[in-house]
Amino acid sequence: MAGLIVVGAGPLIGTSTARRFAADGVPVAVIARSEASVRGPFPGFTADVTDEAAIRSALDRAIAAIGVPDAVLYNAAHIRYDELGDLSAAQLLDTLAVNVVGGVTVATHLAPAMVANGGGSLLFTGGMAEPMPAVASLSLGKAGLRTVADLLHAQYGDQGLHVATVTVCGVVKPGTPYDPDLIAEEFAALHREPRDAWRHEVIFRRS
Repeated sequence: MAGLIVVGAGPLIGTSTARRFAADGVPVAVIARSEASVRGPFPGFTADVTDEAAIRSALDRAIAAIGVPDAVLYNAAHIRYDELGDLSAAQLLDTLAVNVVGGVTVATHLAPAMVANGGGSLLFTGGMAEPMPAVASLSLGKAGLRTVADLLHAQYGDQGLHVATVTVCGVVKPGTPYDPDLIAEEFAALHREPRDAWRHEVIFRRS
């Protein structure tokens, strides 16, 4: 049975999505930077997405545990409040290493095997449909991640990979309109879509 790998398995969207897929009987493996985040019912592996060798090794160990996945969620993010000019060049590059480059590493590491195995879904947690000055580095990162998704679709869409983002336009918190369980449902729905009805971005905006 095909499985799901969650990269960035924090306590909100990552965990909710893992549980949502598992409820359908899908094998799940999770990857996070901290040991605490991978304790639970699923095979868990620690790696920092900015450490290319470590994240590639963790992905290979996840595959060894559950097989080549037919769904991947890249949920890692460096979230901070800052305006343009607040960060040094090195600090800004550090945020982009998580918010953009890690997504490229994960997706391109897994995509060839997924295609060879029949395809699947590459899913990304997006944010902010429009840039927000108070979270400048995150705005840049999420815009970059959206472009990554577009490029992956152009490269792999015809080979059976459904590439999509859920762009979350609010603060994720249980019991609110931005409850992580509601967002997890969007990822599950995207993964179930037939190829002739693929969507590539869901704008998750609630009043």
